[in-house]
Amino acid sequence: MGYMKKALCALAMLGAAVLNAQAEDNVIQMGTLSWEDLTPITGITKKVLEDSGYTVKVTSFSEWGIAYAALSKGDIQILASQIDYVAQDYWNRNKNRLEKLSPVSHGLYQGIAVPKYVPIDSLEQLNDQADKFSNKIIGIEPGSGLMSDAAKAVTEYGIRLNLLEGSSAAMTAALKSAIDRKEWVAVTIWEPSWMSQKYDLKFLKDPKGVFPPPQGYYWIGQKGFSEKNPHARELLAGVYVPLSDITAINGEVKDGKTMDQAVADWTSRNAELIKRWENIKKP
Repeated sequence: MGYMKKALCALAMLGAAVLNAQAEDNVIQMGTLSWEDLTPITGITKKVLEDSGYTVKVTSFSEWGIAYAALSKGDIQILASQIDYVAQDYWNRNKNRLEKLSPVSHGLYQGIAVPKYVPIDSLEQLNDQADKFSNKIIGIEPGSGLMSDAAKAVTEYGIRLNLLEGSSAAMTAALKSAIDRKEWVAVTIWEPSWMSQKYDLKFLKDPKGVFPPPQGYYWIGQKGFSEKNPHARELLAGVYVPLSDITAINGEVKDGKTMDQAVADWTSRNAELIKRWENIKKP
């Protein structure tokens, strides 16, 4: 009898452990960076997973290094990221502990841009008109990938304008002020951005290829995620958000909506598409 009791207790404990594991598998720990290209992707994907019965807990990070460290350690399970160029170093450093799950968007581009009314088209022409730009290119936060590439461009093209470090907010304010006055201005900027929707801008051509080509976004995960979570992996593979939609969502946020509202409105407008994404039965 004593043996039978022990055996039954052991089975009960095993059953409880299995149930706990299943419950944990139903929770997805998602990472994101609070940037205007990644936040809409995160919100839309979270909606798809939650509609399919998952509990999604989102952790926001301030920069790639911290996010990749958290993913490698297992503090989060999945993260939307570019793995070429912008975040390539972090991907290469950690890829033995990670896996690429599925593409989710494409088209990120960063460079130096001017208003369309400025009659130059190439980085090679900046020096000829330096005085009209007040001898400066208005940049964003120091240490960003965009500023690193812009500094390389200044060197490669022998640009004599000063590349000014600052913030995205300060760059945006300077851009708006110049356009309101129809003045010449050169800024470091990226696509997708609400600014490219609101203002008529053009990226200056980069014949030397200093700035990376348009990049893709992927859902990446801790190694083994697909094997442990095949249904969630299939749901992720169905989600794809065009860059133009990401730009439009951010435009709505700029016009006064919260990001949650803008994402909810997008999902309402695209309800049939989302149903197709979610039409994957659990095994």
